[in-house]
Amino acid sequence: QVQLVESGGGSVQSGGSLRLSCAASGYNYYRRGWFRQAPGKEREGVASIASDGSTTYADSVKGRFTISPDNAKNTMYLQMNSLKPEDTAMYYCAADSRPDSTGYSGGSLDTSRYNYWGQGTQVTVSS
Repeated sequence: QVQLVESGGGSVQSGGSLRLSCAASGYNYYRRGWFRQAPGKEREGVASIASDGSTTYADSVKGRFTISPDNAKNTMYLQMNSLKPEDTAMYYCAADSRPDSTGYSGGSLDTSRYNYWGQGTQVTVSS
């Protein structure tokens, strides 16, 4: 059974850094991503990495967050620097094991593309 387990969340002050980890069981995926959901808001894509290593970022985190894989450990990371209070949310990792019918192989910030989700890890940034 496929499992995704996030870790690394916590509380930091504005300007601080955190690194989230997502350990995956199972097999290789077409793409993996990080998403977040703040109270009262919809889940939104933060960063995605495709199997070819290409990355996609939300405009709000470009230049501050970095997504990276450790394929040997089947783990994905999200390095978050220069954190802001508006980054406060529950962060989820996700994986897509289904081939795209159009042949698209890049990353995606669309939640509907992903069929496996972790339970989430809380990130709180105080001002």
